Amino acid sequence: MTHRRIVIGDVHGHYDTLMTLLNAIAPSEEDRVYFLGDLIDRGPKSAQVVEFVKQSGYTCLLGNHEQMVLEILGQGNIKGSALQAWLYSGGYSTVNSYGEEGISQDHMDWMRTLPTHLDLGDFWLVHAGVHPRLPIEKQTSEQFCWIREEFHGMEEPYFPTKTIITGHTITFTLPGVAPGKIAQGRGWLDIDTGAYHPKSGWLTGLDLTNSLIYQVHAFDRKVRKMSLEKAVTRVEPSQLFPRRSMLKL
Repeated sequence: MTHRRIVIGDVHGHYDTLMTLLNAIAPSEEDRVYFLGDLIDRGPKSAQVVEFVKQSGYTCLLGNHEQMVLEILGQGNIKGSALQAWLYSGGYSTVNSYGEEGISQDHMDWMRTLPTHLDLGDFWLVHAGVHPRLPIEKQTSEQFCWIREEFHGMEEPYFPTKTIITGHTITFTLPGVAPGKIAQGRGWLDIDTGAYHPKSGWLTGLDLTNSLIYQVHAFDRKVRKMSLEKAVTRVEPSQLFPRRSMLKL
């Protein structure tokens, strides 16, 4: 293989951090770069992040925050409660980044084209995860963009020969995972290390080809690189569902 495959976790409007991360990774024209969604909200420069990824030609998946924007602003009939929920989930920062003219139509149109998942053969990319008891063709963006507990608590890998790579759930919210660490479960890796969150601040890029982790801290621009093996913390289903585990004893 002559190119690297690089996956980047939830950017959440942290444009400057993303630029520092890409400078550290230094992707070539042959390398393939994939974003897991949630480019927008919470950070200060969502408009710049969207414009960069749109113009770069890199592949980006649909995240739940892009889905919220499309459902709230792209349908023509805005519901006040849904709008307020989005604004308080980081939408205010996105609105501010676009200024008085609001989110541009070309950005909205581009977000509508984002796929919910991508099969790379040995890896399968999706924003949030999959429902462990539903076949892929029965699942919708509700599962692909929003699922958490059912996915992380899988007893067996969903795919026997593929690892699922996700963002969406900040890794330190999973049991035993320290801020900045990558979470690994049964058949999945979660690389959302909480770039916007004051408890973490790390934006992560995963070089699948070389099993390397690149990270930049959003608040002090610290850059670090390590092997995936050193960055990973294993999460067992029994840690997520201890009561279920006890019932089996």
